Amino acid sequence: MSVALGIDLGTQSIKVFFYDMEARACIALTSAPLELYQTSLGVAEQRADWWIKGLHNALQQVEPSIRSGVKVISVSGQQHGFVPIDQKGQPLVPVKLWCDTSTNQECDYLTEKLGGHSACLSDIGNPILPGYTASKLLWFRNNHPKAYADMDCILLPHDYINFYLTGEKCMEAGDASGTGFFNIRRREWSEKALTAIDPVRDLRSCLPPVTKSITTIGTLLPNIAKELGLPEGTPVATGGGDNMMGAIGTGNVAPGTITMSLGTSGTLYSYADMPVLDRFGQIAAFCSSTGGWLPLICTMNCTVATELVRDLFNADITDFESMLKASPRGAEGILTVPYFNGERTPNLPNAKACMFGMDSQNMSPQNFLRSAVEGVCFGLRAALEHLTNQGIKSDQMILTGGGANSQIWRQTMSDVCNTPVTVLKNQEAAAFGAALQAIAAMSGESIVTLTKTHLQTDNAKFCEPQPNAVDFYQNHYQTYESASAQVAEIYTVDRSQK
Repeated sequence: MSVALGIDLGTQSIKVFFYDMEARACIALTSAPLELYQTSLGVAEQRADWWIKGLHNALQQVEPSIRSGVKVISVSGQQHGFVPIDQKGQPLVPVKLWCDTSTNQECDYLTEKLGGHSACLSDIGNPILPGYTASKLLWFRNNHPKAYADMDCILLPHDYINFYLTGEKCMEAGDASGTGFFNIRRREWSEKALTAIDPVRDLRSCLPPVTKSITTIGTLLPNIAKELGLPEGTPVATGGGDNMMGAIGTGNVAPGTITMSLGTSGTLYSYADMPVLDRFGQIAAFCSSTGGWLPLICTMNCTVATELVRDLFNADITDFESMLKASPRGAEGILTVPYFNGERTPNLPNAKACMFGMDSQNMSPQNFLRSAVEGVCFGLRAALEHLTNQGIKSDQMILTGGGANSQIWRQTMSDVCNTPVTVLKNQEAAAFGAALQAIAAMSGESIVTLTKTHLQTDNAKFCEPQPNAVDFYQNHYQTYESASAQVAEIYTVDRSQK
């Protein structure tokens, strides 16, 4: 048995995906939940040791005979998280995550230092947003000066797992492009951005080398191999950010495909042969992990919204589909603008979720849940329109993430966007993508060829837009646009600028 292990460090859980290269099948998939510390002020943090504990817990659920067959490993990780370590390799503070929106002031400061919004796009290709690493690094400097002085190296979440496994410190261009201090055109660190963060200290000395996207970075350390029950000396591939690995796992490695991920956040992306720069800054101009670029739009709230509503009514996850079926299209007039964690697209980090259209007749758990699903779909449609306005088009979308497991959610997404929706048999796109990248790094085979060989479509989950539903949602979407504009008006960060 020849197995590729894909590790996916998410926000809510860490997953391990064992892929039999010869049988072209997943032979084991387990996960372990991750604790998340959040406050009403936008703080979202985890401890790096929680990730390691979760990795151990997930692997221990897998039979030793399967673990012993692992030939290569690759790690996918949540993007943007800031992991400063000291000379001993110990994290200095809890990890600020991608969904931490508490660094708005730092974003404003850095944007001004770089010369404004246009100058940021010119230098690094992206605006300075709260989700990115740059503002987190400045926050760390301002709030923890002693720990900042002890900082030896800056890592991202997947880099930290790589470091734990191999002892090697490195980054990969796809993940690095989400830091806010990486020039995505030249694939190198931006001296201007780093100087804006700290004009005295040369932060380049704290940044690891940027490796090739598809290569091996080292081998599994003997003591770690023993702890995890994996073969000693197993090569570890570069890995990358979860979006980049998700692109590989959905075959988005050449132009013409749009992937939509219905995970904790909602994400759309497509492969491009050259940087796709959006003067409005709505599209993240990321590098891919396959040598090209990955224009991407992310909304802050996807399954977050549905899970909050479901938990509100103490409904089990098994009740999800039946609750949606019990509510008609349009949720009897209830409309949700799902900015529970603020919003990234549009950039409204201080925004709150709002519900409209409630009356004495329509207030039911089922309608609240249906409205949350529809609100998420509307937000993603707006994001899709930003992509298509840049000339990025596809005849269909590949849907992945937890939300793709719901038949009603899939059909709603197809109807709202008026686009056919394809679902792959393997729904763990990031973990699967990591496994495929690992195979490519080990074998030298083209990643395009590998995806064509190993990806399989789940024809039973294919959805086509329904004309009556398309018309209904077109009208409903216009109402949503009006409602979201009102929410933006209420929660504009600086009202003096209007």
